[in-house]
Amino acid sequence: MLRFKLLGPLEVVGGGGPAFAPTAPRVLNTLALLLVRAGRVVPLDTIIEELWGDDPPRSAARTAQTYVYQIRRWLTAEGTPERDGGGAGDTGGDGAGDGDVLLTRPPGYMLEVSPEQLDLSRFDRLLAQGRGLLQDGRSAEAVEPLCDALDLWTGPPLANVELGRVLESHAAALDEHRAHALNLRIEADLRLGRHRELIGELRSLVALKPYDEWYHALLVCALARSGRRYDALEAFHSARNILAEDLGLSPSPELNEVHAAVLQGEQPRTPLTCTAPKTAAARGPAPGTPAVPGPRAPRTAGPSPAQTVR
Repeated sequence: MLRFKLLGPLEVVGGGGPAFAPTAPRVLNTLALLLVRAGRVVPLDTIIEELWGDDPPRSAARTAQTYVYQIRRWLTAEGTPERDGGGAGDTGGDGAGDGDVLLTRPPGYMLEVSPEQLDLSRFDRLLAQGRGLLQDGRSAEAVEPLCDALDLWTGPPLANVELGRVLESHAAALDEHRAHALNLRIEADLRLGRHRELIGELRSLVALKPYDEWYHALLVCALARSGRRYDALEAFHSARNILAEDLGLSPSPELNEVHAAVLQGEQPRTPLTCTAPKTAAARGPAPGTPAVPGPRAPRTAGPSPAQTVR
């Protein structure tokens, strides 16, 4: 069974061989778009928009259909798929058969893969599981699925794909969901009292995201609750200077509250804000709901005669 990786470089694994990916850039983009929208129809117009933006060639529809045909050949072939990017001249037919996973569904195509074949689906499931456990107050149990979700990441999403504007929006959404999973895992650790163990990670996050006041507040709090009041005050002053000099802003009420507690010699309250009361409105999407948004609407109401889906 083939497995697909999106949370890092796009790779295909199967047949007992090493991971690989199409070498032709636009075939790679097409496969990436079908995978991030697995189980849903991707209109042909959306594929064309991803590959050529607002300036598609006259042959765009036929060429995009060729890329889809090449991908279909790989997925329906026995054993390990062919490992070349293919050329634009091989148009072929629909190639549909009983074992097809890449289906023609007007106005486009739909890739059907099981959740276990796609790392994005596994990430969504683990994230939903960890979030639910944390909202139920089961912090110790939440850590494992959240760590497992984060371990699926091997780099920026679709790191080996030259993203068009459609995939750019998907990649940005995936980055946000990875950050959300990380924040939930940090919150679970903090609820378990692991302030000292988190200091190094929080320092790294503050360096990577210097304008995220939540990370600054957590760092000040973790230092103070580890008996390092001086370092906690230094961390606060560093955050205040960054916000003032770069953005012209004052620290947030949450950051000021943590600072005031340190000054008064009190144990600051850890500013946990990632989770909300588990109400119907707060639960968010059900487990299995994809984490990424749908593609942009096609530029036209339907494919033109030159863009008939094959």
